[in-house]
Amino acid sequence: MDRPMGMTSDDRRIHWKNYYKSLFLLAYQSFGVVYGDLSTSPLYVYRSAFSGKLSHYQDEETIFGVCSLILWTFTLIPLLKYVIIVLSANDNGEGGPFALYSLLCRHAKFSLLPNQQAADEELSTYYRHGHMPGNVINSPLKRFLEKHKRLRTCLLLVVLFAASMVIGDGILTPAISVLSSISGLQVRAEKLSNAEVVIIACIVLVGLFALQHRGTQRVAFLFAPIVIIWLLCIGVIGLYNIIHWNPTIYRALSPYYIIKFFRRTEKDGWLSLGGVLLCITGTEAMFADLGHFTDSSIKVAFVSVIYPCLVLQYMGQAAFLSKNFSVVPISFYKSIPEPVFWPVFVLATLAAIVASQAIISGTFSIIKQCHALGCFPRIKIVHTSRWIYGQIYIPEINWILMVLCLAVTIGFHDTTLIGNAYGIACVIVMFVTTWLMALVIIFVWQKHVLLALLFLISFGSIEAVYFSSSVMKVPQGGWAPLVLSFVIMVIMYVWHYGTRRKYQFDLQNKVSMKWILTLGPSLGIVRVPGIGLIYTELVTGVPAIFSHFITNLPAFHQVLVFVCMKSVQVPYVPMDERCLIGRIGPRAYRMYRCIVRYGYKDVRKDDDNFENQLVMSIAKFIQMEAEETSSGSYDISPEGRMAVIQTSEMSVSGLIMKEADENTGDSTIVRSSKSETLRSLQSLYEQESPSVSQRMQVRFELLEAEYMDPQVREELMALVEAKRAGVAYIMGHSYIKARRSSSFLKKFVINVAYSFLRKNCRGPAVALNIPHISLIEVGMIYYV
Repeated sequence: MDRPMGMTSDDRRIHWKNYYKSLFLLAYQSFGVVYGDLSTSPLYVYRSAFSGKLSHYQDEETIFGVCSLILWTFTLIPLLKYVIIVLSANDNGEGGPFALYSLLCRHAKFSLLPNQQAADEELSTYYRHGHMPGNVINSPLKRFLEKHKRLRTCLLLVVLFAASMVIGDGILTPAISVLSSISGLQVRAEKLSNAEVVIIACIVLVGLFALQHRGTQRVAFLFAPIVIIWLLCIGVIGLYNIIHWNPTIYRALSPYYIIKFFRRTEKDGWLSLGGVLLCITGTEAMFADLGHFTDSSIKVAFVSVIYPCLVLQYMGQAAFLSKNFSVVPISFYKSIPEPVFWPVFVLATLAAIVASQAIISGTFSIIKQCHALGCFPRIKIVHTSRWIYGQIYIPEINWILMVLCLAVTIGFHDTTLIGNAYGIACVIVMFVTTWLMALVIIFVWQKHVLLALLFLISFGSIEAVYFSSSVMKVPQGGWAPLVLSFVIMVIMYVWHYGTRRKYQFDLQNKVSMKWILTLGPSLGIVRVPGIGLIYTELVTGVPAIFSHFITNLPAFHQVLVFVCMKSVQVPYVPMDERCLIGRIGPRAYRMYRCIVRYGYKDVRKDDDNFENQLVMSIAKFIQMEAEETSSGSYDISPEGRMAVIQTSEMSVSGLIMKEADENTGDSTIVRSSKSETLRSLQSLYEQESPSVSQRMQVRFELLEAEYMDPQVREELMALVEAKRAGVAYIMGHSYIKARRSSSFLKKFVINVAYSFLRKNCRGPAVALNIPHISLIEVGMIYYV
């Protein structure tokens, strides 16, 4: 954090006090959300590592070798790779595969988002601090990747595959965590059958997913004390076992024992790496859950508590095993001193339940990023914290995860099989992150290619060895994450492909400006009172739904605004840079364009005040345009230019906005027709729909006394009168079909898969919170 400037010593002291208070508060919360999975790995790591032929090597040297493998793996991957390097590559506080992909797309032309424009690069959050577009190194590798669209498509598919694996983890992690914790009952209650354990685990899982609507912050405060007590407890037990059973275990810190281990065990030792890998499951959650916290808070929690406690526990368990080789299958519970067994068992059960929370939160974050970048169907996203920007809950995804998690638990009913699947999913996500990180080092950090190769070879080779061991277990449950990820990736790519094809159709069939100009100011139709907001994905030109509408109904509103709500590949767009306003055609046409830009982390609030903000933005644009035109610096081409309108400075000279007087009947709800019949119908609708009548009602007034250019006054007066008459929302109700000449695969993707997704996701009007009474839908068939 930068040192605050321009402050007194007291102000600085208060500033740093608040900063550290927030840092430690977030670090505390991160225990319950991020580290649950990582902290419960000691329950099953040694058991999994010795589950195969390695069980025949029951001697101190083998135990020391496995312990050394665990300690060095835990140090190199979570600590060195993630905490020290990868967390520093966050995208303005957002983590996960899509955050790295977003960074790459902004620093090289890898993006496949359709409606991007040069003005997006002027956003203050577009480039990293200290980096300007002029500093981009135009390397041969960059030119090669930008030139070939197939390579950019492959990059997107790899990112989608990694994101799918993270979502798959959201299904597997709760299953293995809860089932393994409940299975511990059989250590003392030997009469408990496997079927009864599965039933109890399913009940616990339903309760866990039912808690998610309470929000990450509340769940974190509930779970964090459990994880902290659990970590301190296993750390103390590990230290006790080291002192009591084998103090020489400290020698396992030497990597020489890893060499001796592989020399002796050879292939059997290599196959055991799938079990050793489980010591770092949950590591990716540190990066995926970054949007819920900060990189500093996650680093503080890991270095101060997580790392020392788990190292002590792994060493202590190895010290115990070195003197008790026969109890490897139940090594964790056997290593617990008898007087504290039941308290630790209860803690272990609670901590294992908490473990699934990390990946559930990470899944929500990943899906929100996919959705914002056009790679996931429209869903409802609930922001659960007023203070922490990235904490979200997605109802549909939560219940789908619960159903699939129950299916996995009932279907496999064996922690060994689920562990095989879980290990493959985790190592694949880590491997993809390593490759993306290597590209970030080159294109974002602008370091030498050799440094990126060093990172790739150092960590990629370690993960490749673990993957080669895990892939041998695909027939034994390892197929599950591959199948789940394939299905999820197909859904995301089909949505992305269909959305792109629809945009390309709009782009190719947009109405030419020449045709608009030939119609004259009236556009060849009747211009009725009111404002028409035409929603489109186009950032230039007039969409085809406009010509389709006036062909069938030759009447339109006196003021037309083409509104584009679009996502930009940045985590958030500052409020003052969010709105772009421009003019379409000459001033007499009363046609404007409004582009509202959101980042993939931004909150799209259900704002009843959108209409009023839009009117004020257009009014401010009209005045800015007049001032720049008089100075000769404004572009007067038919499309004009887009101007950034700062919403924090919405004062417009001569125009005021105030609350409407209910007695006057002059409010924003009044429709374009003044007939008594329609007014009475509207009144009945408002009585049946309280949400409509409760919307803020304001009116705009143009002051007479203030001097103003006559043309500007005339245009502002027309805008105010149109607003008083009412606002209508016009959207395309599209039916997308593949052309008859298309291939069978394309017809299936568009006509069946994409059509199914569109019918079963939230409608665009619902997603944009458009009032039903004001909505006009224009039916169109898109042949793509």
